[in-house]
Amino acid sequence: VQLQASGGGLVRPGGSLRLSCAGAGYTSNYRAIGWFRQAPGKEREGVACISGDNGQAFYEDPVKGRFTISRDKSKYTVYLQMSDLKPEDTGVYYCATDSTRACPVSFTFRGQGTQVTVSS
Repeated sequence: VQLQASGGGLVRPGGSLRLSCAGAGYTSNYRAIGWFRQAPGKEREGVACISGDNGQAFYEDPVKGRFTISRDKSKYTVYLQMSDLKPEDTGVYYCATDSTRACPVSFTFRGQGTQVTVSS
């Protein structure tokens, strides 16, 4: 399973970014996909997940109401729209799957992460 995260960058507090997670092939549309992040010196944490069967979305408390996860099956891509960004959102963001259809997912199959830096 190949996944590739992209779309990170430097943004000011209160700003927005959209991350993309590109999968490879038809089967990636039916796997649950999770977004994770890791800040310097901190443990990796889950952020959001979208199920592979009905597209139900799940969010961790720190990002509820600010982040939105979605999927475009025609592009084999999952997005993470991030709004009202805060400095504590800074970190390397990864998308991952473990080949199941249901959330949550484990950090089994993932590609390189994308850096998000929120700073004034």
